[in-house]
Amino acid sequence: MNDLTDFKLSRRDVLKAGAVSATAAVVPSLAGAQGHTPATTAATTAAAPVLAKVSLTINGQRHQLEVDTRTSLLDVLRENLHLTGTKKGCDHGQCGACTIMLDGRRINSCLSLAVMHEGAAITTIEGMGTPDKLHPMQAAFIKHDGYQCGYCTPGQICSAVAVLDEIRQGIPSHVSGSLTERPLLSADEIRERMSGNICRCGAYSNIFDAITEVAGGAA
Repeated sequence: MNDLTDFKLSRRDVLKAGAVSATAAVVPSLAGAQGHTPATTAATTAAAPVLAKVSLTINGQRHQLEVDTRTSLLDVLRENLHLTGTKKGCDHGQCGACTIMLDGRRINSCLSLAVMHEGAAITTIEGMGTPDKLHPMQAAFIKHDGYQCGYCTPGQICSAVAVLDEIRQGIPSHVSGSLTERPLLSADEIRERMSGNICRCGAYSNIFDAITEVAGGAA
């Protein structure tokens, strides 16, 4: 074996070797890109969107829309109709920021396609009240400081209004199992029903106070 001291490789030699290797790897890719076949082009071209017409009544106003069938109800509200009160948080149905009322029931609008709800009646936070005439739940959230950054607040309010409606209608939850004629307004009941709405600021106690005040006034 030759003495290792006889083997000398300068830094310049290393850089030259690396440049040659990199060039050899790139040249075939460039050649393929310049001489692409129709099949390759078709494979890399995104499929054209499929459009469909949908009619929705949102906050009492009828809207006729033509949307991509893959578009969520949340994106239609925010991007097509510019109703940006409904927030996009996790976009996976886990935070509740996008909660709206659809045909009297609350849903996560990020998980539902707009084309699934032809003819539906939708209420967003913009339809809950106005600055001159707040919904009682909005007024209670202000009174009890039921928010900090405010990002989750529209979904919290929509969900809170729906919670009280569910209790009055006798719709059961995991806590109640089945409701009697007298609605349950216990702390555990309300917290369980609101558990799908996350507040990263941690304003839960104030949110609870706002809900219980409205529940007591409506009892």
